[in-house]
Amino acid sequence: MNLTRHGAIMRPAWPGVSVTVHTQHWFSIRWPFAVAALAVSATTLHAALPTDPGVSGRTSTEGELLIAAPEMREPFDHAVILMAQHNRAGALGIVINHPAGTRPIAEVLQALGVDASGISASVPLYLGGPVSPNIAFVLHTSDYHRPDTIDIDGKVALTGAADVLRDIGLGRGPSKSLLAFGYAGWAPAQLENEIASGAWTTVPEDPALVFDADRSRVWADALALQKSAK
Repeated sequence: MNLTRHGAIMRPAWPGVSVTVHTQHWFSIRWPFAVAALAVSATTLHAALPTDPGVSGRTSTEGELLIAAPEMREPFDHAVILMAQHNRAGALGIVINHPAGTRPIAEVLQALGVDASGISASVPLYLGGPVSPNIAFVLHTSDYHRPDTIDIDGKVALTGAADVLRDIGLGRGPSKSLLAFGYAGWAPAQLENEIASGAWTTVPEDPALVFDADRSRVWADALALQKSAK
């Protein structure tokens, strides 16, 4: 991830591949979240996505699962990433198999500055990537939609976390969902070069892997799916 961010350091994850890792290590999220952990707005969510739609289907990984090579190191050790967008301007995805514990939805909403009255359920947290780990996103089934929702492939969508979580807590959210803090992002042509170097392989997105699979087996199951598709 050649993204320049204040307070970040560069560590190799693969020969010739650089990733941005915040000095406040994203694998050690502490609770409660800092005041800066605010709900991502529609503007922020859309601003994070690449904006140039022109890219051939042959090179775009949008709507696919990106599988890290076995040799990849943190923050992508055995990572599986659902790619939300990929075009000439770059790429963005959410890591779906790096869990970070379970918290009451009310506590998460309070940390995001949202009314949590009447909500008692809990929700698993995931580390979605090393970029902006204080921003929350929800990957969810396409039966749920808000004005800021980004449709990925007609089966899975991406929305800023606050309103989705409240609706989940009130029993009117999507049928399946995954709450992630942070995301993975690539500069123009960077992901294509990393795939060509062998750092990643891809397989079409499967909601069963995104939401239902044994989380400890997501990487192995995605790799098996990719091999069976050859």
